Amino acid sequence: MRVALFVPCYVDQLTPEVGLASLRLLRSVGVEPIVPTDTTCCGQPFLTAGEIGQARILGSSFVDTFEDFDFIVTPSGSCAATLRKHLDRLAPGLSAERVAARTLELCEFLVQGHVELPPAGRYPHRVGLHSSCHALRELRLGTPSETLEPVRIDPARVLLERIEGLEIIDLARRDECCGFGGIFSIEEEAVSSRMGLDRLEDHRRGRAEILTSTDASCLIHLDGLARKRNLPLRVLHVTEILAASLDRPSSEGGVDGTR
Repeated sequence: MRVALFVPCYVDQLTPEVGLASLRLLRSVGVEPIVPTDTTCCGQPFLTAGEIGQARILGSSFVDTFEDFDFIVTPSGSCAATLRKHLDRLAPGLSAERVAARTLELCEFLVQGHVELPPAGRYPHRVGLHSSCHALRELRLGTPSETLEPVRIDPARVLLERIEGLEIIDLARRDECCGFGGIFSIEEEAVSSRMGLDRLEDHRRGRAEILTSTDASCLIHLDGLARKRNLPLRVLHVTEILAASLDRPSSEGGVDGTR
């Protein structure tokens, strides 16, 4: 099984620790992923800005780079959604359709049965799980509260619930948008910030110590707002929590992993 790890441009440039945690997680389940050196952006920023011509250039490049892999795994719900849902119109053809179908968000890949679940260690913290709009509403990784449909599994929740000592808090509005939305946060800064502050307050009401998500872009937005206001809330990607738990074997293994 040939697996590629697609590290989004904003992860590479702003949160490289998320890429490293993703690499470690995949290795923990026996996968040695390939990270192509000629990787480019998936095209999402241009697509959301209406620059379809530029997005097509990047889409074609993405297909050329990743078409020979069995799976393309990425720690980004938004990038995975862009590729799964829109790549075929950026680079029409069977190759694009195959690449799109093989692209999975990392937690999604880990729970679908392609590999064994990663070791479940210990991480004794109260965690708030933010559902990104792309992962939830485009990839359907979970069930949106505004729809009447069968309950769908949230892969990130499945993995976090296996960790000893980790408590996922209840939120008043479990799947409300954080306000990032790519270019929206630039063109509508005030609205975007207000939405982000509402999400932070919901997690604080639940007494979360850590806020997490499968989407680094949402987390960068929320982390910036939290830092600016000196809020006592850490912001970590799901992969960072899962990777950290690997260092703390559960009590069933005879090791106390608290810190």
